Amino acid sequence: MIEQEIRRLAASYADTLKARVDQRVEEMNADDNSHYMIYQVLGITDEEGRLIDIYQNKGRFLYKYAGSFLEEAAKACFLAKYPDSRSVKIPNTIGRRPKTFEIDCLVGGRDALEIKWRDATTDGDHVTKEHTRLQNVKNAGYKPIRVMFYYPNRTQAQRIQKTLETLYAGANGEYYYGDKAWRYVEQYTDINLKGILETIAAERDCGG
Repeated sequence: MIEQEIRRLAASYADTLKARVDQRVEEMNADDNSHYMIYQVLGITDEEGRLIDIYQNKGRFLYKYAGSFLEEAAKACFLAKYPDSRSVKIPNTIGRRPKTFEIDCLVGGRDALEIKWRDATTDGDHVTKEHTRLQNVKNAGYKPIRVMFYYPNRTQAQRIQKTLETLYAGANGEYYYGDKAWRYVEQYTDINLKGILETIAAERDCGG
């Protein structure tokens, strides 16, 4: 049952995240904190500086695991509905680097899904790379589809996403984000992924 699979996946990621964070915090107890002097110059106390450093490290792990979990959970939905769906690597026939591009989930031998939990990049080079990837996907005979669950908040990052949306349209592809992304997964797979995750989140009782 897909809900049980997603629950197992969530538990596994939660355990791994906690272990990695605990390990890093323990390592930080032995760190050289002489840089706290600069924090003090800027009006940050030693205690504030320590907490900032800890949460900066926690944040890096959290973003990594949150993204990987949601992307894997989404792929599990497509795999449950379409057992032949899979990740596929295609050669880069336009440029030299990278040598290959990976399609996160190829469904029905045609729909090439790029699954993102969110994309907050503001780097213009990101657009160039995505454009190259799109053209390679299209040239390989697939339909490029981008599914991104959370839209960025910052203006520059939103501009990048608008550009990507235009590029997908130009490649006869599709681009879904926010509520449209959740609905797309549900309509395509008959699985309410967001509903399952909302239930798990409520059971964790971390809202306070």
